[in-house]
Amino acid sequence: MISEINHLTLAVSDINRSFTFYRDILGFKPLCRWHAGAYFMVSELWLCLSLDPDSTNSIRSDYTHYAFSIKQADYQYWSEKLSAAGCTFFKENNSEGDSLYFLDPDGHKLELHVGNWQSRLLAKQQNQGSWRDVEFFDYT
Repeated sequence: MISEINHLTLAVSDINRSFTFYRDILGFKPLCRWHAGAYFMVSELWLCLSLDPDSTNSIRSDYTHYAFSIKQADYQYWSEKLSAAGCTFFKENNSEGDSLYFLDPDGHKLELHVGNWQSRLLAKQQNQGSWRDVEFFDYT
């Protein structure tokens, strides 16, 4: 049985630039670093950066992104920190819970989100908005 996400690997074009971004801007805890990669911990998530000569800084046109949790009390801090760091924001939030949508140095789409799956489903049960043909399942 699959139990959880083991790790997430992001292809990067410059290890030093990406290492600095994830450590100094986002505050991820570094575990190790070498010429072609780095490992970080984000709570219980193992994040890998992997130097990839084929990596480009082009931004994907689809909505694929990686979201990390923050507390409501920290939302303004993160908004100001990301802005001060010169991060590019790619989307305005229009869903439940405050979110900041921004790009890393290689154009990976990231999100800092206030809330969790429970708060999202509760909000959608109360107002489905643009969602159509919604079916909710029991998760216990």
